[in-house]
Amino acid sequence: MLRSLYRLGSASLKRFISHPLFQRVIRNTGYLFSAQTIAAGLSMGQGILTARLLGVEGAGLVGIITQFSSNIYRLISFRMSELVVSFVGEFSAKEQDAQAAAVFKAAAFIELIGSIVAYGLVVLLSPLAARLFAHNPDIAPLFALYGVYVLASLFSESAIGLLQYFNRFGVIAYATIGQSILTILIITAAFVRGGDLRDVVIAYLVGKVVWGLFISLAGLWQAHKVWGRGWWRAPLSLLAPRRAELVRFGISTNLSGTIKLISRDSEMLWLAYFSTPLQVGYYKIAKAIMNILMTPVTPLISTTYREVAREVANRHWENVRYLLRSGTILAAAWTLPASLGLVLFGPWIVGLYGPDFLPTSYINILILLVGVIAVNIFYWNQLVLLPLGLPDYPAKAHFVFAIGKVIGTILLVPVMGANGMAILLSAYLFLTTAVLVWKTLRELQRVSIEPAQA
Repeated sequence: MLRSLYRLGSASLKRFISHPLFQRVIRNTGYLFSAQTIAAGLSMGQGILTARLLGVEGAGLVGIITQFSSNIYRLISFRMSELVVSFVGEFSAKEQDAQAAAVFKAAAFIELIGSIVAYGLVVLLSPLAARLFAHNPDIAPLFALYGVYVLASLFSESAIGLLQYFNRFGVIAYATIGQSILTILIITAAFVRGGDLRDVVIAYLVGKVVWGLFISLAGLWQAHKVWGRGWWRAPLSLLAPRRAELVRFGISTNLSGTIKLISRDSEMLWLAYFSTPLQVGYYKIAKAIMNILMTPVTPLISTTYREVAREVANRHWENVRYLLRSGTILAAAWTLPASLGLVLFGPWIVGLYGPDFLPTSYINILILLVGVIAVNIFYWNQLVLLPLGLPDYPAKAHFVFAIGKVIGTILLVPVMGANGMAILLSAYLFLTTAVLVWKTLRELQRVSIEPAQA
């Protein structure tokens, strides 16, 4: 009996692994996974050293300072990487190299102006940020200091888009790993000599500056390699027929990013405003540990999307369902055991950052697991809706739940602190995932029966 079950399981696993679609997803995911795993491990090391050096409140202040500048930059950014991938890809496919070069030139120029504006805002708002979020006006210079990375980012978003389109993922991966190594070396030196908050902020700043400059220069190198020495002379007038479309694309992606910025990526600032840096420290460590759970699944998003978009275009609905089913099984095979591991060994992992983080950070982890398990297993929740012609549906869904999350933040966080923020994020992730999965399955059912109805 056991032998029969073993043979049946082995045969099913063999068929599962041997499917060409699944093999492509795994092959493309492996490279990204390796780089992100190394970077995540180094990032965890940075967090442990920072927490041990500065304590709970100091770790919270680092999170507030770094997130403030990052959010100002992202607010001004038009997510140029997506625009470059879409339009450089389209023009390159048509062998219109001059137009493709003009797209990158325009994106880089606009982003460079945006970086300068964003840095000006960081410097201008630093005293207000120190008072509202850090509750300490004396550290306003640290907000302005870390903001230098915004200026040094130059046109890194546009460069990333160009590198991605021309399959230079290795360059991005090496830059990310190099940044992490440099940062942890500087933090280690600060830890050994008993540094302070300023030393840690400088460590993160140096890593970000080196990354931004390297990626921007790599983008210029790639443009020179593909389009020749005079690529930058491509006239922007070539884009005049598509100007309205380019502007609309940039604005729509910026709005979508802004919704996520407010609802998901500004939590430490919301928490700092309605609570204290101490609560931010607890929550920051909990989210850092949750990245252990999410890192292996994150690369599946881009690799699965590539295959899903192709199969949707060809109306191969069975293949689409297979990709979603196999991706779900693969994500669950990691997420469920890893989640159990966090439940059992979470106190020990939190203890690595320091005993002062217990038990609050561990309670945050238990709360966050509900939403993270859902979004991890169904990581594809909005991938199919994009090629099906419903790119605005995820944005609308996130917007509706973002309103609820902001209201909940105002009501819960002043009373419950980090635990309240964890409850809100977990509920937000679970509900948005449930709605988008339901919509995806419903749309797949509808398009599958359209030929029969016709």
